[in-house]
Amino acid sequence: MSIANYWKTELKNDIIVCVKMTVFFGVLFTLINRQFTIRGASIVFMFSALYSFILGLGNGIINEFLNDKWDWVRETNSRVWAGIIATVIYTTVGVFVIHYIQYVLVLDNEFSVLFIERMLYVHLFAIVLSLGVAAFFHAKGFMIEWKKTMNQETTQQQIVAKTETAKFETLKSQIDPHFLFNSLNVLTSLIGENPIQAEKFTTKLSKVYRYVLEQRNKELIPISEELQFAKTYMELLQMRFEDALEFELPTAVSNNDLKIVPLSLQLLLENAVKHNVVSSSKPLRISIFEEDGYLKIQNTINPKEAIGKKSTKVGLQNIADRYGLISDEEVHIENNNKTFTVSLPLLLKTNNTMKIIDDFENSRYIKAVEKVERMKEFYQNLITYIIFIPIFIFINLRFSPQFHWFYFPIIGWGIGVLFHGLEAYNYSLFLGKDWEERKIRELMDNDKF
Repeated sequence: MSIANYWKTELKNDIIVCVKMTVFFGVLFTLINRQFTIRGASIVFMFSALYSFILGLGNGIINEFLNDKWDWVRETNSRVWAGIIATVIYTTVGVFVIHYIQYVLVLDNEFSVLFIERMLYVHLFAIVLSLGVAAFFHAKGFMIEWKKTMNQETTQQQIVAKTETAKFETLKSQIDPHFLFNSLNVLTSLIGENPIQAEKFTTKLSKVYRYVLEQRNKELIPISEELQFAKTYMELLQMRFEDALEFELPTAVSNNDLKIVPLSLQLLLENAVKHNVVSSSKPLRISIFEEDGYLKIQNTINPKEAIGKKSTKVGLQNIADRYGLISDEEVHIENNNKTFTVSLPLLLKTNNTMKIIDDFENSRYIKAVEKVERMKEFYQNLITYIIFIPIFIFINLRFSPQFHWFYFPIIGWGIGVLFHGLEAYNYSLFLGKDWEERKIRELMDNDKF
């Protein structure tokens, strides 16, 4: 979301949240401090509003501004450092402004009171607590952007899965033993009766299988190629069924750049033959034509008697799913009990959504997911550190101020957080950034592994 859109849409929601925080903490600290007078409660609510709006809303606006400047996923390092620097500076200045209003202007203390030892701890406590809240919202923003990216990658995985499933169904139906058995029976008969026709049949059968093998790794193909294949496939079927099968194909296409999902026509033509009676007395008529941006495949309906298993329509569903994943256009199916029509959207040039990444599991996606998981764990560790350290400081100064033991968890836990962050960002304190990956690449290049 851009900062301009934030002002239009999200600012109102953030203001409402700040008002709720003001009321909640105002009531809480009014009860804790027993400020039951109108003046006392008003002061508590005013301080609560200062913290909520100056620190809460201010950091929210900074967060949106930085999101507009640097992308969380593509520019993670720049976004993290910009967030750290901007948040620390703004929160530190904001806390001093609030404390100046609170202790000097409202409570009428000298300006020097802000720099006495006790107040320095108050400043530190407020700054660290505010940074913890700000870090939470920065981490939340990162997770939202990461999920958006992961959803896009998931969609791409779905395209791969649907494509491979459709390819499998196509190959399965094309190499179906029943189909192959019938084709070989026809070929056997033709060899004895009409050797010339048998030769033509063999040629067309080989073209069908060769086309299947050639197109199985493509996502979209020109409509002209698919129509040429459909013609060959229908001629093959017509040699098998003779006058029991009639078909009509367009002689030309309106635009040579139009594309469709490969082998979709084969599935639809095979389904037409599979689910209808094909006989000389009741010939099956199949028409393929272009209309209103769709390629329509229409066949007459003369259903076979329900014998054996009912059709699962897996092939047809996979065609519809593949179109649904790569285009806003939908596959339309119409059955008026006389004709069965499937309308396939005709697509123009492919876009990024349609592009399928070869060897998806071997791409940078897996590495990115692993890195994001490490970063997420680091942010959780950092947020926990930032939230609990102020609590330790408060407990220490409240119950045992003579011994400042809170330095031990600050330093010890802080070192752990530091090394966790270095690991998350693949940075070695002594060997530099991406040392491990560079060393692996070096060994692989030199064949020393």
